[in-house]
Amino acid sequence: MTTKRIGQIKEQQACAFLQKKGLQLVQANYHCHWGEIDLIMEDRSCTVFVEVRFRKTQDYGSAEATVSSRKQKKLIMAAQCYLSDKSHFDDIECRFDVVGISGSEGKEQMIWIKNAFGVDQIHD
Repeated sequence: MTTKRIGQIKEQQACAFLQKKGLQLVQANYHCHWGEIDLIMEDRSCTVFVEVRFRKTQDYGSAEATVSSRKQKKLIMAAQCYLSDKSHFDDIECRFDVVGISGSEGKEQMIWIKNAFGVDQIHD
């Protein structure tokens, strides 16, 4: 199985997990000039941009810890692209969540970090 296919499966698992928690899928795999947002979901009136990360083992750190400040900046810029298409841009409450999946098939562990980072938390 290719890395891309594994990523698609993990994103689907994360989406199903979040839907069970009450979030609704708006769009998967949003692409723009700045990159990709794995999942865009709604949590009541809040737009949630979700980054999904997978690691088979935690030998070199957890899956969720791999979202670097550089990646966070790209996600924020991609979210701004997405939001700029919305007519009510200023009225949208949003947050950035990370779902980390680790372990081998059947023994996977999923960690959901709500509000994992924000625009004001990014440093150069």
